[in-house]
Amino acid sequence: MLLPTSKTYTVPEFALVGGGRLAPLTIAYETWGTLAPDGRNALLLCHGYTSNPHAAGDEAGWWHNLIGPGCAVDTDRYFVVCSNMLGSAFGSSGPQSIDPATGRPFGPSFPDFVLPDMVAAQRLLLEHLGVRQLAAVMGFSFGGHVATQWSVAHPNFMRATIIVASGIKGRGDATTVDAIEQRFAKCEGWNGGDYYNSDPGGSVHSELKRLRLDTLRGYGVDVSLRDRLGDDTAAAAALDKLADDWAGHFDANSLVKLRRAAIRFDGRPHVARIKSPVLYVLSRTDALFPPDIAPPTMQLFADAGVNAEYFEIDSEYGHFAPSGDWQKWGPTLESFLDRHARAA
Repeated sequence: MLLPTSKTYTVPEFALVGGGRLAPLTIAYETWGTLAPDGRNALLLCHGYTSNPHAAGDEAGWWHNLIGPGCAVDTDRYFVVCSNMLGSAFGSSGPQSIDPATGRPFGPSFPDFVLPDMVAAQRLLLEHLGVRQLAAVMGFSFGGHVATQWSVAHPNFMRATIIVASGIKGRGDATTVDAIEQRFAKCEGWNGGDYYNSDPGGSVHSELKRLRLDTLRGYGVDVSLRDRLGDDTAAAAALDKLADDWAGHFDANSLVKLRRAAIRFDGRPHVARIKSPVLYVLSRTDALFPPDIAPPTMQLFADAGVNAEYFEIDSEYGHFAPSGDWQKWGPTLESFLDRHARAA
C-alpha cells in the first residue's frame, strides 16, 4: 500500500543478483529538506523490517523527533531520503505488486532478492533525484544491514555511516523463515501464500495482528506507551490499534521475503572496504541486537582500520529505544554528523 505521503519512481527493468528480474521496478520514497545544487547534502535513511518510509514530517513519522528543521538530522542542512525497501509492502515492488504475466499479485512467486539488490534499487532512486554523494547513510534495525551494505559496496559514495539497533550480520537462519511460513500456513485462506482474495479481515489478518502485537511487545513499544500515556488500559488499546492498522496494510509474503534476505546478509568479511567514519548505536535493553554484540563488532572495525564510534542508549525501551528515548542519543547523532557528514 502506497502511503499518501509517499511518491514513486519506476524503472522499466531491474536485474536481480540471483538471476531474476522485475519489469518494472517501482520504488516508493519520501524526502525532507532540499537537495543542494552540487547534490552532496543528501542523507539516505533506511527503515526497519516491518516499517515504512514515513520517518518525519508529522507525529506519525517514526523518527519525527530526530528529523526536521533544527533537529539532530537538520533538514535545513540535509536533504533526507527514505525509500521503502525492495520487497516491502508500502509502495515499492514486492509480493503485493501485480505480476504482468498473470495480472495478479506475485505473492510467494515474487523473486528472491538480497541486500545488494536492495542497495542497487536505492542507488537508482538517488541517481534519479540528482544525488551525487551522500552526506551519510543511516539505518535502523534491518535498515542498519542496508546501511552496512551501502558502506561496503559503495565506500566512496558516503561521508558517514550510522548503524542503529542493528548488526553487521543478519539474525537467524533458515528455520527463522520456516517459522514465519508455518505460522501463516495454518490460516484459513492462506492458499500457499496466494491469499489476496481471502477475507481482508479474516484469518491471515488476525495472524498478522497477533504477530505484530508480539513484535511490538518484543521491541518495548508497550513499555513506552505505558510511560507516555500513564495508564495500562489506554496503553493496551493504543498497542492494539497499532497492530491492527499495520495488519491491514502489510503483506505476510513480504515478511518471508525480507527475512530470507536478512539471514543471507553478512557484512563481516567486507568490513575493510568501509572508508567512511561509522557511528554504531545500540540500546542497553535491546533483546534483538543486545549490547554484548558491540565489543566484537567494534573490534572487527578496529582490526579493519575503520574509524568507528560506539554509543549505548541507556533506556528501558529495548529495540524501540532509538525512537522512544530519542533525546538520549540525538545529541550524539548531531555531533557525529557535524564532524563527519558536512561537505568539504
